[in-house]
Amino acid sequence: MELKIIEEKKNNLVFEIIGEDHTLFNALRSELNNDNTVKIAGYNVSHPFIANPRMIIETGSSETPKKALQSAIKRLVKKNEKLLKGFKKF
Repeated sequence: MELKIIEEKKNNLVFEIIGEDHTLFNALRSELNNDNTVKIAGYNVSHPFIANPRMIIETGSSETPKKALQSAIKRLVKKNEKLLKGFKKF
């Protein structure tokens, strides 16, 4: 999995993750939009066969987009671990 940063500013980050699709980006978008420090998070796929999804994160002045992304990823990992434990009990 390769993360390619397209644009990075103080409160704005645009990136692609090579080889990923809606599954990962939709989960990231949803988790980022639950964060109070994130003004907006969204992604776009210009063409499903030849393009990688491109995500845009904009934060307020209190946190950088990279930190917000790292926090969102940590929360998703915890949720997935909890889900796995539930399946094992099942």
